[in-house]
Amino acid sequence: MITGMIGNIYKLEPTLVEFEVNSIIYKIHISTNTSYMLHANKDKKITLLISEIIREDAHLLFGFVEDMEKATFERLIKINGVGPKVALAILSTYTSATFGKIIQDKDINALQRVPGIGAKGAGKIMVDLAGFFSELMQTQNLPKNEGIRNEAFMALQSLGFKSGDISKVLKSIHSSSTQDIIKEALKLLK
Repeated sequence: MITGMIGNIYKLEPTLVEFEVNSIIYKIHISTNTSYMLHANKDKKITLLISEIIREDAHLLFGFVEDMEKATFERLIKINGVGPKVALAILSTYTSATFGKIIQDKDINALQRVPGIGAKGAGKIMVDLAGFFSELMQTQNLPKNEGIRNEAFMALQSLGFKSGDISKVLKSIHSSSTQDIIKEALKLLK
């Protein structure tokens, strides 16, 4: 699975970047916020965080400059009825921090301003993301070791393990890298 790329911009559009990595050009879908950040640094070597979606009929790459935007996107697409297109529309309308504030404030009207989201969809997103941003924002301000443990926690959660089980297992693990924490946790969770 591709989780990141380092390369140069070959072609940049508002919601799409053609990204050159070692003489290979990848088509990567992006939010307008990411596009703006890429445009400001288009002549430099850039690191893009990647979320990869493989389907029967397509192999899609989604790129992000910020960890929080990637985490928000990956959480959004787990919500039933919210696909990558709607998730990118949300992240193009609002920055991930602003979107987090909208969710915390339960501002359903602001969420309905996103193209493709009606009252029913906005309500479902509000319910499904309750508490997600408070956890995510805490990880942005944690010491490095706690940030690593939180990355491992989120990775294990994305694999389908329950939060309570993950928390119990992480208390007994003393590794210092995300990969080692995940490896140990997987042994204990099976």
